Amino acid sequence: MDFAPDETTRDYQSRLNAFMDDFVYPVEPVYHRQRAEAGDPNFHPPVLEDLKREARSQGLWNLFLPYDEWGAGLTNLQYAHLAEITGRSAEIAPEAINCNAPDTGNMEVLALFGTDEHKEKWLKPLLDGEIASAFCMTEPAVASSDATNIEMSIASDGDDYVLNGRKWFASNALHANCQVFIVMGKTDPNAEAHRQQSMLVVPKDTPGITVVRGLPVFGYLDREGHAEIIFDDVRVSKTALLSGEGDGFAISQARLGPGRIHHCMRSIGMAERALDLLIDRARERVTFGQPLAERANIQDWIAESRVEIEATRLLVLKAAWMMDTVGNKEAATEIAAIKVKAPNMALTVIDRAIQVHGGGGVTDDFPLASFYAHQRTLRLADGPDEVHKRSIARRELRRRKNARESR
Repeated sequence: MDFAPDETTRDYQSRLNAFMDDFVYPVEPVYHRQRAEAGDPNFHPPVLEDLKREARSQGLWNLFLPYDEWGAGLTNLQYAHLAEITGRSAEIAPEAINCNAPDTGNMEVLALFGTDEHKEKWLKPLLDGEIASAFCMTEPAVASSDATNIEMSIASDGDDYVLNGRKWFASNALHANCQVFIVMGKTDPNAEAHRQQSMLVVPKDTPGITVVRGLPVFGYLDREGHAEIIFDDVRVSKTALLSGEGDGFAISQARLGPGRIHHCMRSIGMAERALDLLIDRARERVTFGQPLAERANIQDWIAESRVEIEATRLLVLKAAWMMDTVGNKEAATEIAAIKVKAPNMALTVIDRAIQVHGGGGVTDDFPLASFYAHQRTLRLADGPDEVHKRSIARRELRRRKNARESR
């Protein structure tokens, strides 16, 4: 297992780091000022479009897609090193290079399961960064950590499907450029549990769709929004179907594997930046006649943070390598493990950085409070810790049972 960046990756790393230093970090204050001055939490700051044009001109675009036809053609292992860099400015950098969730997952779904019509109408504008999309799966009335609980009705009616139900935490649904939803619901409630669900491509402006509200997350109203949406007799052509009826659960698993690892990669970058901020603050601040950096407990936090970041990075790189070499199914334990480990590690490092910043750490003068909120949320997004731990434990129990029976 060789996780070292190859020549192609090193070239992308060099160019992406330069892009971050020259363009992203300097405009973070501009981005936040433009949002604040607009007075609209979902306002799309013009500076972000400037960044997108610059990134595309530099060939730093759609790096997440492993297909040469649609993206950069990088492996998961190659992209892992790059996604980490964007995690250092997670609110801006991923979208600046068109590698932000949930558009990444939706683009991959459309590339793998979409019809020619879907690709022409929705995938191409998404790849060009002209529009945004949302993924509508989670529902407020059921425990959506078990996707078989989903209740939205997708009823056949002649050449159409009719959708009825309520979704929430549809991230990106309030993005200024959002034009399309990928929606999961039940086409056959009487089928086998994992064959009841289907996915449809639904334009946001379809009659019967009502965006009720944007949900705050730890008090933050994120720019892209996490919407609660009502579908009331929403009618779409059957050409909206992705793959086939009953394929929704399988599509969701195909979508979530790469999505989970992308989040974990960015979590490492966020932890790295938090550690940098911790160190800088500890060197600058003096208490009781001594810089914080000279305090034994602060040095212990710095050392522990470095150890934890490195260990998590290796686990993430191993998962990416396995996805490339043996496939997502064989890498399922590693993917689940990093989804548990990465946000918890990042939370620990960020919490230490907040503590060193004192009162400033919980304000918006520094990115740490936002980092913390995002990482704590990530312990629920794409499956809560408990679901991933259950998955790991079941595989481990099965592995041990098979080993004992083969003796």
